[in-house]
Amino acid sequence: MITDGLQFIALLFFISGILLWLEKKYKDGRFFKYVPAMVIIYFGSMLLSTFKVWDMSAESVSNARSVIKDAILPAMIFLMLLRADLRDIAKLGPRMIISFFTSSVTIILGFVIAFSIFKGSLADNAHQTLGALAGSWVGGTQNMVAVQEAIGLEGSGMGYTLLIDSIDYSIWIMFLLFLVPFANKFNKWTKADTTKIDNINAHLTEKFSKISKVITYQDIFFLLGVSLAVTAITNVIGGKLAELPGLSFMGQTGLAIITTTILGVICAMTPLAKVPGSPELSNVMLYMLIGLIASNANFKELTEAPAYILTGFVVLIVHGLLMTLISKLFKMDLFTCGVASLANIGGVASAPVLAAAYSQSLVPIAVLMALLGTITGTFFGIGLSHFLAYIA
Repeated sequence: MITDGLQFIALLFFISGILLWLEKKYKDGRFFKYVPAMVIIYFGSMLLSTFKVWDMSAESVSNARSVIKDAILPAMIFLMLLRADLRDIAKLGPRMIISFFTSSVTIILGFVIAFSIFKGSLADNAHQTLGALAGSWVGGTQNMVAVQEAIGLEGSGMGYTLLIDSIDYSIWIMFLLFLVPFANKFNKWTKADTTKIDNINAHLTEKFSKISKVITYQDIFFLLGVSLAVTAITNVIGGKLAELPGLSFMGQTGLAIITTTILGVICAMTPLAKVPGSPELSNVMLYMLIGLIASNANFKELTEAPAYILTGFVVLIVHGLLMTLISKLFKMDLFTCGVASLANIGGVASAPVLAAAYSQSLVPIAVLMALLGTITGTFFGIGLSHFLAYIA
């Protein structure tokens, strides 16, 4: 049993690093296609925790986990948001932006309906589990982690979140890719006009191509320094805001995350956004966080997994039916409808895949729509968690 904080961190990051390297090396293999390294890291960390490879009650281990987790979470969020320039998002036009938020709202409605049906079969902290999942299904994994930290979700609750996110999401993306060949029939049925989509693409493709692909150690060190400075500043601001009567219920961590999100959106419109390396560095922090979060969980607590997985499918069914109805009413094309859905549920990692299935030139549109989710996902997740707690 490990009782030293440094040994605990070293083992956790060593195992995570090996898994990520294997995923990269065998990215075309079947195993990692269906079981992402992120899921293996989370449940592998849970397994090690279950067999008491480390002692989380040891002060050194507990302090190491807490300090590192609290330090890199806001830094990761800030770096993730540096590519989310609101000026570019605005160029998507009202139709694309409205379609994204329509998708977000139908997903949230799906959560409310599914929770109302299954709350008797779910754990007492199900509102937190589904809130964290909503953060992911409106934004991305980074938003899920941010919501988890903001609302204090620990242990098996986060395990359920990742189970739903992995299993249900995988089925959903396969379904959306399956629909691609039927785009013409769907567009004919909805009477959609697709000519405007092509006009958005040129500017976005040109802008992303101008950002340097070469990442130097100076870039990485600069971004690391800035992001950690933002963490320190927003923690202080979060503490001050938490002292205000009307905001105290959010807690210092939640307010720090919201402040970080606002700062990230602002800095995305400055030259800081052009420094190469922010997506890569933020991904390193994300995978560090996944292992740290799971390191305090236990497999024995995962007794209600089928009910949670079924709850997730009900969310997707409600979302899909509502989006189909809205597409018919407002003459939306299948590309807009599908990418808006996956920009929410899959985020930056998946929306471009679906867009490329239609046309490679449409990928930048999917990226920007997904970045819009990165900005808003944390707010949706925290808000849903509080609302579900109210109706529980």
